[in-house]
Amino acid sequence: MKSELKEEKYTFSTDKEKLQVEYIHHYLSKESYWAQNIPLQIVEKSIEGSLCFGVYKENQQVGFARVITDYATFGYLADVFIDKDHRGQGLSKKLMAFILEQDSVKILRRFMLATLDAHGLYRQFGFNPLREPARFMELKAFEKYIE
Repeated sequence: MKSELKEEKYTFSTDKEKLQVEYIHHYLSKESYWAQNIPLQIVEKSIEGSLCFGVYKENQQVGFARVITDYATFGYLADVFIDKDHRGQGLSKKLMAFILEQDSVKILRRFMLATLDAHGLYRQFGFNPLREPARFMELKAFEKYIE
């Protein structure tokens, strides 16, 4: 089910049809620290398999996030960003609140994320370091996308 919230001059939406995939790809591949050089096809596929959130000013996308989820027990928050020209207005907080208000997120038993530098933001929404990090493991095939 699509959800939308209008706050002042910004709109927050789960409507994938509104997503500006080229803009998302550009940000992820050129400006993010976590997905440098990610191919467009990978971004498209990741959007297809996720619950996505767009932030818009008028008809221009200015932010994005996605939740990788089974829609029952687990979710992983990924690719969260607000365009640098729109930061400092509380959009990250509003985006997080919008995400956490979704029924499909509220029911999740575990909701995780990884961040290098936004711990303060996520703590405000109840995220904490892993209680038992020794239980978690990862298989990481490669560190960076290669152009």
